[in-house]
Amino acid sequence: MALSKIRSDSLEDTAIHGNRNLTINGAMQIFQRATAATAATGYSTADRWWIGETTDGAYTSEKSTDNPFETGSSLKLQVTTADTSLGTTQVARFFQRIEGQNLQHLLYGTSSAKTLTLSFWVKSNKTGTYSILLRKVDTTPYHFIHSYTISNANTWEKKVITITPTAGSTSFITASAGTIDNDNDYGFELAFNLAQGSQYAIGTSNTWSSDTNTYGLNGQVNWMDSTSNNFYLTEVQLEVGSEPTPFEHEDYSTTLRKCQRYYFRTTGSSTGYGNLATVSRIGNTLYRGIVEFPVTMRSRPSFSSSGSFQTLDSGFTFSSISGGDGASFDSHGVQVTMTSNGSAGQSTLLRQAADASAALIYDAEL
Repeated sequence: MALSKIRSDSLEDTAIHGNRNLTINGAMQIFQRATAATAATGYSTADRWWIGETTDGAYTSEKSTDNPFETGSSLKLQVTTADTSLGTTQVARFFQRIEGQNLQHLLYGTSSAKTLTLSFWVKSNKTGTYSILLRKVDTTPYHFIHSYTISNANTWEKKVITITPTAGSTSFITASAGTIDNDNDYGFELAFNLAQGSQYAIGTSNTWSSDTNTYGLNGQVNWMDSTSNNFYLTEVQLEVGSEPTPFEHEDYSTTLRKCQRYYFRTTGSSTGYGNLATVSRIGNTLYRGIVEFPVTMRSRPSFSSSGSFQTLDSGFTFSSISGGDGASFDSHGVQVTMTSNGSAGQSTLLRQAADASAALIYDAEL
């Protein structure tokens, strides 16, 4: 049987290109924390995207169904308090940090350092020049700035930016100063700049700089200047190569598990009575249990909780909850205090107390 010729373009959307996107949740599908409009304060809505500002204004972030393909999701930002005159050190931006051990194949710090391509879809009512920042933080920090233009108001536009190791007639990325540490701390920070004060808006497009004040492009728009301003983003992809490939669409569960390496919250039940953990008495009114993580977290997580809890036992009543004693307690753990003693070794279920929002939260974000 003769073998038929396979066209290369027929492979563009197949697994041969799998796992090429260095960013996580670029399709803006995963929102473990909140989907509705929330003040832009750190990790608040879209997983893996830190969103914030230090201006005199304010904006919100949320999950939107507005998408260039009329299906899927995007991240929507909306100015709620305008700032028409930015202070010298004021900024508005959002970013994703990427672990250094996921960047070793880029060969930064060697003469074989690889070219990268960033692609994304963007929409805003405010047209003009914006900029992105790729910040390399290890060894000797260097910042890469590149402009892009939103040409048509309220219209989805695809942008493509090439990031070469020697952009701006420099070569430090290909020298030892460009090395990225092989660890679980972040080696890259990919930022979308919305507004920059004069101290930070000093970058030149398509240029690497060793000036650590270079966070934004000189002359870019001040997106914070009106409460009419919105900004939508989706299908963010950072990949090796000088040309963009079609966006790498993952199944929902794959992207969720990638996000849960950095942030995990128990889901419980929509009825508000879901069981979250089994806890056992270890002394007086103190009980401890283990919560199984779906994936290995990036580092020992911090613990917090939301909502109301109860225990499934009539002999004692739930009092408080924490993440354990820190030094000797397992990172997967939960620690519960009861209002009365139980028997040695006695166990009970920790569950939601008629509260669907009740959750145990473990955070190992970069």
